[in-house]
Amino acid sequence: MKLTRSQWIRIIVALAVVLAVGACGKKKVASAPPTPPPPPSPAPTASLTANPNTIQAGQASTLTWRTDYATDVTIDQLGKVDPSGSRAVTPAESTTYHLVAKNDSGTQEATARITVVSSPPPPQQTSSGTDEQLFSGNMKDVFFDYDSYDVSAQYQQVLQADARFLQQHPGMKFTIEGHCDERGSTEYNLALGDNRANAANQILAQLGISADRVRTISYGKEKPFCTESNESCWQQNRRAHFVYQK
Repeated sequence: MKLTRSQWIRIIVALAVVLAVGACGKKKVASAPPTPPPPPSPAPTASLTANPNTIQAGQASTLTWRTDYATDVTIDQLGKVDPSGSRAVTPAESTTYHLVAKNDSGTQEATARITVVSSPPPPQQTSSGTDEQLFSGNMKDVFFDYDSYDVSAQYQQVLQADARFLQQHPGMKFTIEGHCDERGSTEYNLALGDNRANAANQILAQLGISADRVRTISYGKEKPFCTESNESCWQQNRRAHFVYQK
């Protein structure tokens, strides 16, 4: 059958409509988003402590450190170290140990100071010495941390040696003086010095030293052993001091 011109036009228009509808019905496929970069590592954390933090010359202290997320850890005086650990050190003088922990996100530092005090002279135990000389040569003072009257393990051992000497000399009587460094009010330090003297006295009592041989007194910060304003000097003033009673 021969189509007329108008029929051909209608067929062409219909085909165009069909093609247009088909094109509109196609869904566009979204491209995949780019892969995000990995999140940065957390910044490192670090801590460093020394126990005890006050020693006599020749004694050892233990440094203990801990870090998280660090890829490189150094301590100035020791060099590169494990991310966490401990090590015994015997500094010849007061030293501040400095730890640096690093990773790609940053750096964290920590410090710990060990104060070294002079060793007391060896005790002079001679039969010709007076009781007062024997007492001062053998009785060792107890030192305390800042704002504390807790007797550390180190000075509990000192008190054990003091108690052995006192048991060998049962006739000796003595005073325990409580002392503090210059920081804080007069009233506060008098109370703190009293607590320090009583803390030493309580341990001696537990070790068998009779209370009737002992009296305690607090001088707070009023009778310093050292008058410089620095930690090495302050440490010498934080003590329970033993004095022979004539």
